[in-house]
Amino acid sequence: MASEPVIRSYQSLDHDAVVRLWAAVFPNEPAHNKSEDVIARKSQVQPVLFYVATMDGAVIGTVLAGYDGVRGWVHKLAVSPSCRRLGIASKLMQQAERGLSALGCTKLNLQVRGSNAQAVKFYEALGYAVEDIASLGKHLT
Repeated sequence: MASEPVIRSYQSLDHDAVVRLWAAVFPNEPAHNKSEDVIARKSQVQPVLFYVATMDGAVIGTVLAGYDGVRGWVHKLAVSPSCRRLGIASKLMQQAERGLSALGCTKLNLQVRGSNAQAVKFYEALGYAVEDIASLGKHLT
């Protein structure tokens, strides 16, 4: 029988497992989201807001959060396909919210691809609402 999932801060020894997880969960990520680069950048900027979920010692989930002093953001919420529907994504989001709140964050934003209705429903079940805003982006490199 598997143990209960544990949510903890990312450690460098998690690197390869996180790369494998993201390859499975985000198979079509654009080049600017290369896992190794994302991990390296997050390890330098607010690494305390990089969380992993483990079960029986294996990394089965992740979430990255960030706070700019005004708004918080969440990225890379991922759970291994074989471990879904166990409440792990909800627990990861709760940890991200606690971490952000501890830094004084009062508003959390996240983006979901418009075609991902399942993700929208998940976040709505956690109390998030679709806002009438336009999401704009610009690649700087």
